[in-house]
Amino acid sequence: MIDENIVYTDVLIIGAGPAGLSTAIHLADLLKKKGERQRILVIEKGSAVGAHILSGAVVRSGIFKELLPEVNFEDIPFDSPVKKDGLLFLLGKSMAIKSPLHPPYMSNKRAYIASLGLLCQFLASIAEEKGVEIYPGFAVNEVLYNSEGKIYGAKTIDTGINHHGEKMENFQVGTRIEAKLTIFAEGVKGSLTQTVIDKFDLQKGKNPQIYSLGCKEVWEIPSSRIKQGEVYHTMGYPLNFREFGGGFIYGLKNNRVAVGLVVGLDTADPTFDVYSAFQVWKTHPAIAKILKGGKMIAFGAKTLPEGGYYSFPKPFVDNALIVGDGAGFVAMPALKGIHHAIKSGMLAAETALVAFSKNDFSEQTLQIYQEKIDASSIYKEFYPVRNFRQAFAKGLIKGAFHFGTQLITGGAGFAGKLKVHSDAEATKKMKDFKGKRFKERFKNKLEFDKELTFDKMTAVFYSGTHHDENQVCHLKVNNLNTFQSINIEQYDAPCQYFCPADVYEIHTEHDGTKKLRIHFENCVHCKTCSIKAVGDGITWNVPNGDNGPEYENM
Repeated sequence: MIDENIVYTDVLIIGAGPAGLSTAIHLADLLKKKGERQRILVIEKGSAVGAHILSGAVVRSGIFKELLPEVNFEDIPFDSPVKKDGLLFLLGKSMAIKSPLHPPYMSNKRAYIASLGLLCQFLASIAEEKGVEIYPGFAVNEVLYNSEGKIYGAKTIDTGINHHGEKMENFQVGTRIEAKLTIFAEGVKGSLTQTVIDKFDLQKGKNPQIYSLGCKEVWEIPSSRIKQGEVYHTMGYPLNFREFGGGFIYGLKNNRVAVGLVVGLDTADPTFDVYSAFQVWKTHPAIAKILKGGKMIAFGAKTLPEGGYYSFPKPFVDNALIVGDGAGFVAMPALKGIHHAIKSGMLAAETALVAFSKNDFSEQTLQIYQEKIDASSIYKEFYPVRNFRQAFAKGLIKGAFHFGTQLITGGAGFAGKLKVHSDAEATKKMKDFKGKRFKERFKNKLEFDKELTFDKMTAVFYSGTHHDENQVCHLKVNNLNTFQSINIEQYDAPCQYFCPADVYEIHTEHDGTKKLRIHFENCVHCKTCSIKAVGDGITWNVPNGDNGPEYENM
């Protein structure tokens, strides 16, 4: 008898981003060379490949030649090569100075501007030509473990359950996908990846991962404002010396420009609002003159892992590997991770080939993946800057000093391995935060005109976000009592500020009590809440398949 709710595969890849798709492509190629065939199945929660993919993105293109040696480079859908590369210091509300030099590691020579969503669609088409099965629109919310506690696949979400948790007439049990090898390619703070890291203590002996939040818009602008292929990064306004981050401006073809602000989530101010800081950033004359007379056509937000080498989790357990952003492979200060995601996928594929040849998927065999990482370009790029982001957790001035010592000492610095707190731990209680709160700093800048600057609900509209409202809320407050006493009463509920999509609202009752309301239908899946919420915090889980943003050309 065949159970229709069980699917068997050789390799299950969870996530159709650059890491997951490159794993599938490279493994298919390696198996073909050996004259072998294994079933490779990719599950993607977005409605289509690319729907949940967002990045700046400036890409180091050489990795595509390595992954796709048979593909004509001109067929890869890059937007344009980087033709001009500059750094602007925004000094106060109106001044801008162009740096005569690029800071180390930040050059974009021989790089290409691209939509990562379009690149993933292209990679998916290549993978399918090679026999890879890709199924978008399916959310996977449970790791399957055998009697020995080892992973043997995953299960898709049960559907037809209303927001009260009650089964409806259309209730359907999710499908169990059993696999010899499971590859976690969920991206930043993947819900299943995090459970695996926690269950097997894969962060043991490592720094906690720290993150930034990036908000991005794509605009259509009048011609000649910025040329296709021009790339600018900004430092300074509206951030102060205690906040890490900066902006980007990428000139695209067809009179379009991508703009964004990326800010570290280790801010002390519990009321700091990255989205609103992004809107303030756009009012600086250096930015506003580019956007004036144009129109915003797309918005998105996502988090980035920035902890670097000392925050890498152990990327393998029995029967499973972790690739891409889930393993922390975003390099700082270059702020690039796409080529590392692809490389990690290729190394995972090479490891899988060895495991299939031995028919052994134990840690003893899969540790080859770690060895390959340590011998690869990933290690070579991350190790010399292994202390970079930790240094800037101490503030811009101290960070610059520590980074200078790292350049001299090959990354070690004079203090050795620098430690950091998690982003949630970096947040101060309202009574302990001594600086100006966010709204005080920008009290004359937070009335958005809907021409240059926009409120969060308008931005959500431009993200294409949709959710089935009659489903279980995918955002779980882990402990309602401590959330009330700690998050709300001591920290003024930072989630109401840091969420870029107005998911979290604090409502004041008639008796003055403040209560949390969750508008999960607005969620753009950035995962900030699962990173920055203090105390017992909030857990981000996957909603029903094909729910969430519908990013186009992001």
